Amino acid sequence: MIRAGRVTVDGKPAHLGQKIDPEREKVLIDGLPLPVRPDLTYLLLNKPAGVISTSDDPQGRPTVVGLVGGEGRLYPVGRLDADSEGLLLLTNDGEFTMLLTHPRHGITKTYLALVRGQPGRAAIRALVEGVALEDGPARAISAQIIDRGTASALVEVVITEGRNRQVRRMMDAVGHPVLRLARTAIGPLRDGDLAPGEWRPLTIEEIRSLYRSAVG
Repeated sequence: MIRAGRVTVDGKPAHLGQKIDPEREKVLIDGLPLPVRPDLTYLLLNKPAGVISTSDDPQGRPTVVGLVGGEGRLYPVGRLDADSEGLLLLTNDGEFTMLLTHPRHGITKTYLALVRGQPGRAAIRALVEGVALEDGPARAISAQIIDRGTASALVEVVITEGRNRQVRRMMDAVGHPVLRLARTAIGPLRDGDLAPGEWRPLTIEEIRSLYRSAVG
């Protein structure tokens, strides 16, 4: 990879045998960062309901940072409201956080929503075409029925924004309030094996795939 010119250090082609300071120099492979700083941490958590997406809560409620205690000073990338479950990233890499949360990068978030009632084609179409919320119109990249019960349905909703309780408010707008909500994917990142409350470090390839989604 180095011989092929695919690796750069601070914008200059790397050479074989080169030594770097990982805390001061930036390594890219094919234009994407290679996370080599030993002081940076990237975790994936399956957040349970009832846990707050902050590092500290004045009311003493459990927090996502508390669940991964002992991993240094970490911050959640974006938020999940207290009642929602699912995948949440935590890191101390500010540049990574900004890249994933800035609206212009359009990182997708996929949710499964158990909703009241039986959404019809008009409701699903409205989610994609856009619904009016109090803080402006909102639309899903995609929406589809996954399963139907007697008095409820399971809807998959994919969005790129991260407004407060957005999926819940969108489902309210089409007349089908959310009974339970879980985030199942962040961009290309999924993990169906993490139990609620469990977490794990991201692999280098997972970190690079998130960068790739943001800059691609």
